[in-house]
Amino acid sequence: MPGLGTSFGRGGATTAQQDLANADCILIEGSSMAEAHPVGFRWVMKAKEHGATIIHVDPRFSRTSALADIWVPIRAGTDIVFLGGIIRHLIEHNLYFHEYVVHYTNASCILSDEYRDPEDNGEGGDLSRPQRDLTLQDPQCVFQKLKRHFSRYTPEMVEKICGIPPDLFHKVAHCLAAASGPERTAAVCYAVGWTQHSKGVQIIRTAAILQLLLGNIGRPGGGILALRGHASIQGSTDIPTLYDILPGYLTMPRKGDETLQRYLDNYTKKSGLWSNYPKYLVSTLKAYYGKNATAENDFGYGFLPKLTGNHSFFEYLYDMLDGKMEGMFLMGQNPAVGAPNSRLQRTALSKLKWLVVREMVEIESANFWRESPEVERGELKPEEIETEVFFFPAAGHAEKEGAFTNTQRLLQWREKAVDPPGEARSDAWFIHQLALRLIAKAKQSGDPLDEPLRALDWWYPEDELGDPKMEAVLAEINGWQTEPVAAGALSAVVSAKADDRGSADGVLFGGIDREGNPHHGLQINGFAELKADGSTACGAWIYSGVFGRDGVNKANSRKSRDYLGHGWGYSWPSDRRIIYNRASARPDGHPWSERKKLIWWDSEKWTGIDVAGFVQGKPPDYEPEVGAEGLDAIPGDAPFILHEDGLGWIYVPKGLKDGPFPTHYEPLESPVSNELYSRDTNPPEQWFPRNENRFAPPGDSRFPFVLTTYRLTEHHTAGGMSRFLSHLAELQPEMFAEISPELASELKIRNGDYICVVTLRAAIEARALVSRRIRPLQLNGKTLHQVALPYHYGTAGLVRGASANDLLTISGEPNVTIMEAKACTCNIVPGRLPRGHAFGEFLNKYAPQTGPPVLHPEEPQRGVTARGGGLAMEGKE
Repeated sequence: MPGLGTSFGRGGATTAQQDLANADCILIEGSSMAEAHPVGFRWVMKAKEHGATIIHVDPRFSRTSALADIWVPIRAGTDIVFLGGIIRHLIEHNLYFHEYVVHYTNASCILSDEYRDPEDNGEGGDLSRPQRDLTLQDPQCVFQKLKRHFSRYTPEMVEKICGIPPDLFHKVAHCLAAASGPERTAAVCYAVGWTQHSKGVQIIRTAAILQLLLGNIGRPGGGILALRGHASIQGSTDIPTLYDILPGYLTMPRKGDETLQRYLDNYTKKSGLWSNYPKYLVSTLKAYYGKNATAENDFGYGFLPKLTGNHSFFEYLYDMLDGKMEGMFLMGQNPAVGAPNSRLQRTALSKLKWLVVREMVEIESANFWRESPEVERGELKPEEIETEVFFFPAAGHAEKEGAFTNTQRLLQWREKAVDPPGEARSDAWFIHQLALRLIAKAKQSGDPLDEPLRALDWWYPEDELGDPKMEAVLAEINGWQTEPVAAGALSAVVSAKADDRGSADGVLFGGIDREGNPHHGLQINGFAELKADGSTACGAWIYSGVFGRDGVNKANSRKSRDYLGHGWGYSWPSDRRIIYNRASARPDGHPWSERKKLIWWDSEKWTGIDVAGFVQGKPPDYEPEVGAEGLDAIPGDAPFILHEDGLGWIYVPKGLKDGPFPTHYEPLESPVSNELYSRDTNPPEQWFPRNENRFAPPGDSRFPFVLTTYRLTEHHTAGGMSRFLSHLAELQPEMFAEISPELASELKIRNGDYICVVTLRAAIEARALVSRRIRPLQLNGKTLHQVALPYHYGTAGLVRGASANDLLTISGEPNVTIMEAKACTCNIVPGRLPRGHAFGEFLNKYAPQTGPPVLHPEEPQRGVTARGGGLAMEGKE
């Protein structure tokens, strides 16, 4: 989410799905929302009923396209050119929302003379009080640099690179330009069709710039909706399952952040909301370590691991392959099908000593040693695989309780309907019981390395199955005062007033730990109450307020009071449904228009339909004094309060490894070279060189077609929750490849024929789905064909098929290390895929597996030292 985070301040969707109904235009790109997010798509249909124009940009004509007013076929991986062309159109024809851009973005900020375009960052000044030119005419201001940067993204260049004719391009540009200004707004919706690229963050950055120019952030019917892949993907970044951030998007300590003070000095800002960084971090440490986190030991900061390089899953994969990793826990993941170059993933699993798989069914990552394609071909032999697989039956979502955080940052509580069958247990049970055992072992150890385990505050009460009470976890996430209520007084109050949570007078779960000892005090009502002195604990500061002193689990609220859904669940931060909503009012505090009003200044405070995302009593004309800090340094007309200057960032001065303006680079595998710049690929892209993970060079005639992957409505991700169910399996019973009639005619393929799809990594078999839903594009006078594959199939379950992800490369976008799954190159060979040992001969014929491991001219040679350690390497200059 750094594309949104660096542009606006927070790494989450800026709006609510319900608010799409208020849009005058909706651009859906990088998503087939009707298929992958059908429930949320109802609000797109509401907008259409109200007269909104729906635009779908996608290589395939899908159900979303069928319901759109405009479908724009595009070459996969060229979104920055298309969006950049619209940005140029707005600037050249003076169609941007001038008053919004001048006052609410950094377009007017003056850059230093050292700034160079497009790859080199300029040196910034004091971000809290930038020098500005409100006329936007200074040649060193951000606006003029933006104009120059995108001047090359002409309609002709859009056609040349994307394959979009100028008349269709102009039709889209006019629709978006018309949905701007005081009376009108447009929304943008995207999903992994944008994120799973080698420049995915910069694609999102381009959309952010577009929406800032149109004045569509923080306003009804506007915003950017990041459509998440399933129920709690947003939650798994808020309270992360990622290696490089802490809860609430706090930075994971790096090598060099050796003390708490040095860490805080590096990441605390002197103005804006991040000036409170010490409060958020210290409260997080108190939630981790409780009474073992004291001022004398830096609140346990030394217990946190420090990053020394890239510690992503792909790094661990290579460690597995090289025999450097003994074991792995797999929960909610199926890399044998769902991960890139899954052929290599399965081989890596065979190198482990032990593997724990927690699932409801025996997925491919559990039976790879017995039923994988590699076993069938003789590449792996079960009798030689030493991996010991421990399969634990897992509970389904109806068999456990807890909160999901969905696409729009909304926490919704799920109550348990039934107990799980037999020995099946929830993920929480497993982690809880594992932690108890590990902590017990650590307490018997004198090893200093075990001290972080010994220090953990594992206080959670249990239910009759041994599950931790999940509302107790939510109470800790919300936060509380760390000073316990006196045990005697508390017990008397609890006995008289306690409910099933043991709550009384703002203290939840009796204020005691699992042994009955005094543990915590009053709940806090929001992150504004957090302190840096150890007097508060909070598991995720952005969620604070969900379970406050009133004892109400607001994630479980189910009485909506308005169209934004207040009263249904809890949306972080502070139950705000549209963030940055100070921008919904003019600089003077009045609504931009009656039709698009959301919050406004009533002469004393900010009020309106949503929870105001601004200091409640700060007037619109407030000007900070010189030297002001924190939120006092943010003017009354600056809506983006997490940024030090309070502005939306068109130009990103820091926080990303690429930028500061989005720049088009070709996918790592592309049938063409870059028409805009001398370099083809994103310079800081993380390559993972290996013989089994080779990249085809630009324009490789052996792989003339563009390959992209997509999701079916009838299946779920790697198929573990759908291919094993008869009523879903029969709806999409077989793996297929979608190709155009023109390509089918060229290759003499009929609908339903078997075909082989081949890349440098692998070859798979599929049925040909010959359809006009995917069409040839004209690039620079040449015809380009695209091939689209669903990625849900594998070798287990009721319906089986080849895994599309076998074909992909392992690579890492520079900021988040996500793979490029939506654009690579391939070949199509008619006929069945040879089985057994004949497979190797076939693959070697169409994708030679011998020769130099590095074929792409911008890929680094393996053995070159990677920046920061690890196996990922940045591309050649």
